[in-house]
Amino acid sequence: MSPKVPVLRVACTDIYPDLVDACADAMLATLALKVQRIPKKGCISVESSGRHWPCLLPQHGPGKKHERPIVLADWQRNIVESHPAGFVRGLFHSDGCRFSNRVTVRGRQYVYPRYMFTNESVDIMGLCQWGLDLLGIAWRMNRRNSLSVARREAVAALDRHVGPKS
Repeated sequence: MSPKVPVLRVACTDIYPDLVDACADAMLATLALKVQRIPKKGCISVESSGRHWPCLLPQHGPGKKHERPIVLADWQRNIVESHPAGFVRGLFHSDGCRFSNRVTVRGRQYVYPRYMFTNESVDIMGLCQWGLDLLGIAWRMNRRNSLSVARREAVAALDRHVGPKS
């Protein structure tokens, strides 16, 4: 890889090999002619070099994501509007989780599935909210940097669109 050619690197935890495969497949389907999987401590770096990665990912730039604007280009917005489930799946697979929420009400314990999405970027949080709205999935902010999907029908809908990390 030449230092003059941009490299797209996605660090994937090694406990979800199917997500590593999905990341590599997405790179190959989008632009990459070749994808490398570089094992690191606790993760696998999925990498591809290509001059046009910055064209496809204009949000890229120096600095932390939450300290710079993350705004979709019009053509990206059109794709998300046509395929919101894939967009939301990617967001939840990268910065979300599904778990069993345990609560006690009047001495009685309840357990129900719940999704959480956490991100320090206000722009990325807004994009997640927009994607969920496009799918008609109810959500609420439970902290300034975290949203929750907890209603039974909303969790069922998100299960259909996101699926498990495996």
